[in-house]
Amino acid sequence: MLKNLFGKKSVEEELVAPLNGKVVSLDEVDDPVFSQRMMGDGVAIQPTDGKVVSPISGEIVQIFPTNHAVGIKTKSGVEVLVHIGLETVSMEGEGFEGHVKTGDKVNAGDHLITFDPQLVEEKAKSSITPVIITNFDDAVESFDPSYSDTASAGETKIATLQTK
Repeated sequence: MLKNLFGKKSVEEELVAPLNGKVVSLDEVDDPVFSQRMMGDGVAIQPTDGKVVSPISGEIVQIFPTNHAVGIKTKSGVEVLVHIGLETVSMEGEGFEGHVKTGDKVNAGDHLITFDPQLVEEKAKSSITPVIITNFDDAVESFDPSYSDTASAGETKIATLQTK
């Protein structure tokens, strides 16, 4: 481990795919909040099914009442948001089922949410799912995304990062 200027140890973290599907750049997300990285940096996944697992080990710090998004914080302080689809909040939870609650400890690969991808495609703008490090500027020193046409949930590495 490296130490930064303040003596804090830098940690390498790996994100794994939270869904089965194609991993793409945030540049391909048809929503400026994500594509312009207003919420932070990360990647996106075009899902092939509706099972969402944790991309990293940590604590659930937020599960939206509509179950369309979940936030996880690691021991090193990295905060990761998995946001299922675009404009899915308007579905008011229809087609989403949460399997965790705020305060739960999770490991990478643990089941978080189940959703109906066909319903999302019908009722929302898209099912593409951004995976965002929301405190990127404060927590991340370096970020190396890994794109894949066939990512497996809980197994395929989608990014490696070094904390500040």
